[in-house]
Amino acid sequence: MLKLDGIASFAAIAESGSISEAARRLHLSKSIVSERLADLERSLGAALLHRTTRKLSLTEDGNAFLERATRILREVEDAASDMAERRGSLAGPLRIAAPVTFGRMHLGPALYPFLAQHPRLALTLDLDDRRVDAAADGFDAVVRHGPLEDSRLVAWQLAPSRRLLVASPAYLERHGRPDSLEALQRHRGIFYTNRGVADWRFQGPDGAVAIRATVGLRVNNGDLMRDAVAAGLGIALLPTFIAGPSIQTGALQVLDLGLQAAPESVYVAHADGRRVSAKLRAFVQCLRDAFGDPPYWDR
Repeated sequence: MLKLDGIASFAAIAESGSISEAARRLHLSKSIVSERLADLERSLGAALLHRTTRKLSLTEDGNAFLERATRILREVEDAASDMAERRGSLAGPLRIAAPVTFGRMHLGPALYPFLAQHPRLALTLDLDDRRVDAAADGFDAVVRHGPLEDSRLVAWQLAPSRRLLVASPAYLERHGRPDSLEALQRHRGIFYTNRGVADWRFQGPDGAVAIRATVGLRVNNGDLMRDAVAAGLGIALLPTFIAGPSIQTGALQVLDLGLQAAPESVYVAHADGRRVSAKLRAFVQCLRDAFGDPPYWDR
């Protein structure tokens, strides 16, 4: 009979790439993890790992079993969470991915009281500015900023996102303040690399308008974009949840050309077809309550 602890040990080894690291993550000794893996392989009648002095790698049988092992473990975790929810509490793992700047500035402070209120909830918050795949990377949900583009995701809006063109006083003193879209094209721009094309998109009276400027910097982090603008390196189209404090202090100035940036949102998305747990619903409601409507960074 297959034992759950053996399946969990195998999944941890496959994810971490070593028995030692798996033992550390599971808070077990290396010998116990090795013994559980050996028992699992005997029960299955197959070797799951290639063992060399330098590294471990999955066998063909190991690759085939890993997908089902991961699913089994998630089903067990979900079942345990369901039992806790029936008793009126939130418990068990919840894995969320989010962008770095938004996570640091707004997500963390909103979640600290939520986690204190639900001490049996085990939240893993992965801050990364790359656009992770919620389904393939094993996340329960992802927090994102922008338009929804992935049809495999079901999105819940957390807050509308207002974006403004900003520049530093020093930059405007050196290069002048653009007073039209044509003038804006002659300026240096700071762009977010994960959006692909380096342009600014606005809603005009006749539809969408895209403006290309000379690229001064492309970077995949909102903090660095804001800091580069404050350092006088160029103009950027930044959400108010990043630029708001710098606008209030005068470190950044808003450029009003009579057009609004294309509408976007801060939202939570999960894979289509996946059961939504009470943990995830409570997580979303916690953020909505913390951010407010309109969100506090726009008040």
